[in-house]
Amino acid sequence: MADSKRTLIPGAGPLAKVPAPVVFLLVLGLFGAGVWVRGPVGAALLGLLALGVAALLAATWRFLAPGGRVLRLLVLAVLVLVTWSVLGT
Repeated sequence: MADSKRTLIPGAGPLAKVPAPVVFLLVLGLFGAGVWVRGPVGAALLGLLALGVAALLAATWRFLAPGGRVLRLLVLAVLVLVTWSVLGT
């Protein structure tokens, strides 16, 4: 288990070379554009974001503590609900 935790050390993963501010701005931009545009296009943008969150959750699931899993599932559920509401308007 110690070796598997070491893969989560900053600088060791495949996304390590992507600066955190760039990721933050990308997520913020996708979310903001999805909510602002609304309809099928907005839902597609938010759906893309939800798929990314789900992929990251799936990749890190075994390394997360139960509390971290619940919190991340909650974030994913809220994102899916926002996507659904944007699609409906």
